[in-house]
Amino acid sequence: MSKTLIRGAQVLGGDVQDVLVDGETIAAVGTDLPAGDATVIQAGGQILLPGLVDLHTHLREPGREDSETVLTGTRAAATGGYTSVFAMANTFPVADTAGVVEQVYRLGRDHGYCDVQPIGAVTVGLEGRKLAELGAMHDSAAGVTVFSDDGKCVDDAVIMRRALEYVKAFGGVVAQHAQEPRLTEGAQMNEGTVSAELGLGGWPAVAEESIIARDVLLAEHVGSRLHVCHLSTAGSVEIVRWAKSRGIDVTAEVTPHHLLLTDELVRSYNPVYKVNPPLRTERDVLALRRALADGTIDIVATDHAPHPHEDKDCEWAAAAMGMVGLETALSVVQQTMVETGLLDWAGVADRMSFAPARIGRAAGHGRPVSAGEPANLTLVDPAYRGTVDPAGFASRSRNTPYEGRELPGRVTHTFLRGRATLMDGKLA
Repeated sequence: MSKTLIRGAQVLGGDVQDVLVDGETIAAVGTDLPAGDATVIQAGGQILLPGLVDLHTHLREPGREDSETVLTGTRAAATGGYTSVFAMANTFPVADTAGVVEQVYRLGRDHGYCDVQPIGAVTVGLEGRKLAELGAMHDSAAGVTVFSDDGKCVDDAVIMRRALEYVKAFGGVVAQHAQEPRLTEGAQMNEGTVSAELGLGGWPAVAEESIIARDVLLAEHVGSRLHVCHLSTAGSVEIVRWAKSRGIDVTAEVTPHHLLLTDELVRSYNPVYKVNPPLRTERDVLALRRALADGTIDIVATDHAPHPHEDKDCEWAAAAMGMVGLETALSVVQQTMVETGLLDWAGVADRMSFAPARIGRAAGHGRPVSAGEPANLTLVDPAYRGTVDPAGFASRSRNTPYEGRELPGRVTHTFLRGRATLMDGKLA
């Protein structure tokens, strides 16, 4: 088995240490470790983090391989510093059976750029009418623990209650796309001043907040785990904060784009800014940052949503919703949270590795950088500054809202169980 010595990195942004990787495991952490026959990576000035974990990725396979495949999506993940991603169920066919989730799981295992944990659908066909095979998906080779109809809301309160009750039996979690469908019919962007001026259908904050309020009460009633996908409003933050103060078992995520971008960008009518939930106001953005810093929002999740060129290069109303995010997420978090002083690098490790691994029960991920632990690691150069060029993305799609924007930081190396998936910024 190969050995690698990472020399002089700041572990979680703290002390400068050497980390020796032997095979799949961290063999030693200390100062002035002997290199012996190990390959040496000079990591002075760089930050060493546990491998990142994304609880919300769209890999599109099976069915929309024109947008992304498990191979291209996991290459993008490795480029962004991820060693584990959770793949959403809105594929074709929908991942609502043991057979489909096992297919996605095996594709991830065979490609080997990062671990892929399928998310199972809550309802058959994402149609919201009948529970999917939750137990069979959990008992399958994929071992599904997270269930979501993401892209659609489980808006029927009885179905949502039954799902929460069912997953409680095996410690699973329901991840809700909080969007009251009647309040968002025809919605094109955030409802507010900008939507009124542009004459575009508005997506009101209350459409998100009302579902979250209902679901935290349901979770409390049945004593089950609830996870809120891509929380996007200041009001949603307050509901989750209240729920946690009552001891309700709820967790929440925020996307990088909701930490940085606002609905003012929609004035360009560029469909690259069209996303669900929509970009909100500056007030919402600042509230989300504070909530991520104080722990009300538990994690950052990318909601990586690749689309082919023709689905975005069209008029606003016809364009698909979504943005790619795996390859830029850490840079956006550095800019919005680290460089603003809201989080240190240990906090980034918690929000992007430890906590998502804990919520999703990702075995071997989100572990301390300590001797005896699995060598799932990410090395970051925080001093790097570069302009985003989607032509260089590993993802099959290019629908990034950051094209031409300067972002800080660059992942230089990613290790999956001791094997380099990214070396010097290039896929291994």
